[in-house]
Amino acid sequence: MRPDTSAEHVDHNAEAARLERTAGLYPEDAEHLLVQAAAHLELAGDRPGATALYDRLLASSTPLEHPHLVRALKASNLWEYGHEAEARAIIDGIRAASPRDPAPWVIVAEALESHDELEAAQETFTAAAQLLLSDTSEPPYATYPLLFGRHRVRRMLGEAHDNWDTLADTLHSSSVSLDELHDPKRVWSLGSDNPAELQAEISRLRAELGTFREALSRPFPVAILHWPTTELTELLTAYPSLSADYPSHEEHLATIEASLRELAASGTPNLGIVTGTVPSYEAFAASEASSPSDATLLPQYATTLAARGLAVAWPPQRGVECWCGAGRGYGECHGTTDK
Repeated sequence: MRPDTSAEHVDHNAEAARLERTAGLYPEDAEHLLVQAAAHLELAGDRPGATALYDRLLASSTPLEHPHLVRALKASNLWEYGHEAEARAIIDGIRAASPRDPAPWVIVAEALESHDELEAAQETFTAAAQLLLSDTSEPPYATYPLLFGRHRVRRMLGEAHDNWDTLADTLHSSSVSLDELHDPKRVWSLGSDNPAELQAEISRLRAELGTFREALSRPFPVAILHWPTTELTELLTAYPSLSADYPSHEEHLATIEASLRELAASGTPNLGIVTGTVPSYEAFAASEASSPSDATLLPQYATTLAARGLAVAWPPQRGVECWCGAGRGYGECHGTTDK
């Protein structure tokens, strides 16, 4: 159950408790599960409880995959129940750290926006765009909320369109333009008794809802399964029948990159890679009452890992090491055009 589900249909406290129990059973997934649990607590109105979960993650001896995201969520939550000074300090720290993940930037910028700090929100969105998009010919899907949020704030400030606003307009797929959706004067029509104005506002709201649902329809990436060298060796030693799917580790890596490029070329968004381990795969096979030698389990295993929040976005961002684990930059490894 996603934490965006209406409180009318979900006991958020119970769901948070269930996720905490699951995190205890799967400590390797604790970060992903406890972030979801904290979101449920926020929706239940237990903001101090949500902060406690964020603090629990940040104090963990296990390094976090997305520490800036957890800090951003904590800052946003703190501000909502009167801890503005602490929230601002965390936001300043995130901006100074310049994370390469767009999500923390969006969260802190929207926190500023929701508290009428429009200039600061615009500066934050812009700093993120300069960092993440200046050297990118085609923005990754994960950066769309960054561009849309920046467009919205600048529209509210009455700023003239710039190149990134134009790019946001281009990426926006709804039938109602971003300029119309983000028009500050829209609120005036809500008090109108003109049926035409009210109908136009209903159409705009439907378009916004459609965009929101489109984003929610991608809870995790379309993921390809990757086996590190030692894990693949162990897998094929235990289950030699899988050799037909994995003739060699080098060919395995080449197939992953080729498959992802083919999916990207076909227009499939939100692509990712999940890394398998033999014990995890064997446990998954047992849960399916099947044998690990059954090759049809492999894509199901990949989907399950992605649903648990273990996918890494593909392609890697500029300057990030290649997904294969060779230690070289992606552009110097599987990201070269001759791969």
